[in-house]
Amino acid sequence: MSFKNKVAIVTGGARDIGRAVSLKLAAAGAKVCIDYVDDEDSARETLAMIEAAGGTAILHLADVTQADKVAGLVAATQAAFGERIDVLINVAGGIVGRKPLADIDEVFYHQVMDLNLKSVYLTTRAVAPHMNEGGAIVNFASLAGRDGGGPGSAIYATAKGAVMTFTRSMAKELGQRGIRVNSLCPGMIATRFHDEFTKPEVRAAVANATPLRREGRAEETADVALYLASDAASFINGVNLDVNGGVAFS
Repeated sequence: MSFKNKVAIVTGGARDIGRAVSLKLAAAGAKVCIDYVDDEDSARETLAMIEAAGGTAILHLADVTQADKVAGLVAATQAAFGERIDVLINVAGGIVGRKPLADIDEVFYHQVMDLNLKSVYLTTRAVAPHMNEGGAIVNFASLAGRDGGGPGSAIYATAKGAVMTFTRSMAKELGQRGIRVNSLCPGMIATRFHDEFTKPEVRAAVANATPLRREGRAEETADVALYLASDAASFINGVNLDVNGGVAFS
């Protein structure tokens, strides 16, 4: 897959799956704007890896739950690489914490919904006007959005389910301009997300229940995102692609 001369924005692009996406886009020839919010060391390390391999990228710190920060992200990308943006991959998201219903207050609710859903809405709204025919948007949903998630992840699962629905709506609307919008639905992927929020015994149980008998890797998930963003998927629009080793099916 070639992304030569294409411009891409990756939200949450500095570590784990986001880093893998950024690295692979740059290796395929894209000029990449790596959005990050709270881990400058990882961001700088990702940029250094790209530059060492001969790729082109910039870093931009932006909280993608805030419209003015998203506008700044788009402006920085255009200042570096020109007006046209070809690819948007929305990796930013997270569970924030595991809480039963009784412990979920409105502050927590909005924090999780903003991080996982509002961010996708804001970036799509800001970037789409600068895309031409052939542009592609890829949103990260989650297996939790299909099955309701694990204990204490009700709001996260709800937000990720909404990401899938938003993706389909945008596929219909933006598809009329030749812009494709798809999502992918990772299952248990070995990342810091699960290091922090999922118990080792739960991870082991999920891996053992997966037909492939293992967790997925960030690089495998990134490959799917790049495929959906590439010209190889030029007639794929409004699809949510499962990446879970066979633990669940569409």
